[in-house]
Amino acid sequence: MSIQYIKGVGPKRASKLKKLNINTIEDLLYFVPREYEDRTNFKYIAQCKEGEKVSLRVKICGYPTTLKPRKNLSIVKIPVRDETGMAFLVWFNQDYVLKQLSLGDSIVVYGKINRFGNEIQITNPVFEKGKGNRNRIGTIMPIYSLTKGLSNNEMIRIMHNAIKEYSNKLPEVLPDYLRTELNLMPIKEAIKNIHFPMDKNSYLKARRRLVFEELLTLQLGLFLIKNRSNDINRGIQFSPSDEVYRFIDKLPFKLTSAQKRVFKEIEKDMEDNKQMNRLIQGDVGSGKTIVAVLAMFKAYKSGYQSVLMVPTEILAQQHYESISNLFSEYDINCELLIGSLSSKKKEQVLEDLKNGNIHVLIGTHAIIQEHVEFNNLGLAITDEQHRFGVKQRAILNQKGNSPDILVMTATPIPRTLALILYGDLDISIIDEMPPGRKPIETYAVGTSMIERVNKFVKKQLLEGRQAYIVCPLIEESDTLNVKAAEELYMSFKDTIYKDFNVGLLHGKMQSQEKDNIMEQFKNKKIDVLISTTVIEVGVDVPNANIMVIYNAERFGLAQLHQLRGRVGRGKYQSYCILINGSNSRISRERMRILQRSNDGFYISEKDLELRGPGEFFGTKQHGLPDLKIANLFTDIDILKLAQQKAKEILDRDYLLIDEEHFLLRQKIINMFGDRLENLILN
Repeated sequence: MSIQYIKGVGPKRASKLKKLNINTIEDLLYFVPREYEDRTNFKYIAQCKEGEKVSLRVKICGYPTTLKPRKNLSIVKIPVRDETGMAFLVWFNQDYVLKQLSLGDSIVVYGKINRFGNEIQITNPVFEKGKGNRNRIGTIMPIYSLTKGLSNNEMIRIMHNAIKEYSNKLPEVLPDYLRTELNLMPIKEAIKNIHFPMDKNSYLKARRRLVFEELLTLQLGLFLIKNRSNDINRGIQFSPSDEVYRFIDKLPFKLTSAQKRVFKEIEKDMEDNKQMNRLIQGDVGSGKTIVAVLAMFKAYKSGYQSVLMVPTEILAQQHYESISNLFSEYDINCELLIGSLSSKKKEQVLEDLKNGNIHVLIGTHAIIQEHVEFNNLGLAITDEQHRFGVKQRAILNQKGNSPDILVMTATPIPRTLALILYGDLDISIIDEMPPGRKPIETYAVGTSMIERVNKFVKKQLLEGRQAYIVCPLIEESDTLNVKAAEELYMSFKDTIYKDFNVGLLHGKMQSQEKDNIMEQFKNKKIDVLISTTVIEVGVDVPNANIMVIYNAERFGLAQLHQLRGRVGRGKYQSYCILINGSNSRISRERMRILQRSNDGFYISEKDLELRGPGEFFGTKQHGLPDLKIANLFTDIDILKLAQQKAKEILDRDYLLIDEEHFLLRQKIINMFGDRLENLILN
């Protein structure tokens, strides 16, 4: 039903609510407050502290004064008292209060305390007269995200009306046995208490109920997609072969036990008749690529082509060189497909690919263009998965007849979260580093140490090394006190590093330009590379052993760890210097975590703990439904519970066809749309 028929809405307000993605009554009821103002905390005037917001019971004890210090500004000041002292209520440009308040009135007020000498003032307070029901003071007030022309008070009135009229009609989608087992609030109560909680405890119980329902629905949907895809998608059954182990024995290095374990998981998938959909998670430098190479070798031995898609041309070039080298003793033809190839070369590659003369193709987004045809694609691999997403993976999948899919990421995320972000994939983790890699020495310093940092960098450069210097922004900003890459580049190339070749790299450059700069850095034609975070997914430059990050407090821990992983790839001791422009306790704690650990999984857990809500890891590109209430990061405990219960429910009722699960099934279909409906109804 349209929201315009709710009391207090109408067509005009309905169009404003639509800007907040509120189209139906259900949308409105699930539009939860962004925060709350606790106005239940009554104090005496003598207890008030500067800057705090409080509720007071006071009596007007004198006549108001009105000041007009300048045109368009009036200040109304009314004296009040309680049994412990006196204060002044102060309003700016709100002369109408003079008609509403009189000497001797008893009122309750809520506002911010300011002190001027011995005088206590409450600025622009909210007030209510009389002893009847309190709507605005003595309660926990919801604060909503708003749009132009819609006030918080209007939103509260609309929400009161909607809850009164429609909350009884909300279906209870959770089965009774589950609500009883987990002691979850009924839906009607939960909706009422998420908007207008009686106290903190009733808010927490309401939120737990709603978050659990949302995460359970999401996880059930993802499990159903995965289970049904496994049932439906018959994949390629690759032949068992010992030749891959002879290939492993000839490698110039030994595999770690983690690499061996993950390859065993991949091998088992490839020899099964179901389509492989597997994610390899591994920290920077853990050796994911060689595991992918072994899978390619296995595909080749079974007569199939493989493809590896990466986000940048220079990374594609790097993979092409290293993989071609590993396959050089075998009759495996590797080829490169990137945008900058000449038309003639591109035509030749496309023809050879279609004819089956190319066994392994390595490239960028160019691979998923329409005119790219494979002869017999058996294995599709994407590297740095978070740069692509569900849609690109689906296009790659269509290039063959249900090829096995392998996705790799160097962004370590907790397994529980990975089950949501990559709900349709099996997960393998390479949690061990190859032997002999020296840990990167990490130092966090304040801005007062910049001169010493520059001297240290110059010393390394004079010894023949190279350095990255990273900034959060491209151009100088008036609003943020952060070093901009362009500003730093202009300054450094003519002063501190004038005796060295200095390069600049940022996201606004064309792909070709970025690749050229990285190529020059890799070939030692640039000594100091000043960059934004575009180097986060970059190429190996073994000679670069120093990373300086300005305004490190502005990056997430996981991102700082990714950036740090750009060094430490050669035989030289490597260093990461974090210049911290903040004195906050949290900022210092974050820097300490990076100094103590080189373990990406530990760091990502800590990032979740410290950062709380917000985009720890973008979910949009994963093609996930929007979450209205739950937060994947702060609600990790509820997420674990939802995952456990989702498995139990599907063990009990594989397709959710029992009557007790009917409404839950309907909610899942509404959340996922056609993507799921066709799967579970067929």
